[in-house]
Amino acid sequence: MDQMSKIVRTIASLLIVPGMIFGLYVIMHGHLTPGGGFQGGAVIATISALFIVAYGERIKGILNQDVLSLVESMALLAFISLAFLGISVTFFHNFLANSGKIFGASVSGVNPGYLNTGGIIPLMNLVVGLEVSAALSLIVLVMYFSSRNEVVKDVT
Repeated sequence: MDQMSKIVRTIASLLIVPGMIFGLYVIMHGHLTPGGGFQGGAVIATISALFIVAYGERIKGILNQDVLSLVESMALLAFISLAFLGISVTFFHNFLANSGKIFGASVSGVNPGYLNTGGIIPLMNLVVGLEVSAALSLIVLVMYFSSRNEVVKDVT
């Protein structure tokens, strides 16, 4: 069977926007709530897995192994680059704290919940989310299409 029924494909199409928004929410609020780049990336990869299972061979034109591998590599490079930007002080130094109006001052006491109070952490969560979503999507994509190419042998 190449793809699932029309009902499964319709529900999968309806779930893409809320699933992606929830994954991005978990990534961007990782410094304020439980979650972060890994968890949000896993949510986004779950949406990719749902589409791979629902649409089958038709997904090949949308999810490309080379593109996913490139996104994964670029996210890892961005993570390492962000980590080394603050090397003059310490590894992973928060070089964005107290750097102007965009990122604001460091919060003293209880965090009021503003997104711009995390300094470098939201950027790190974003690149980790990209890396995890690309890597897990790539794993599911390769496993799905590899299983399609295997020949089932009788053990009799």
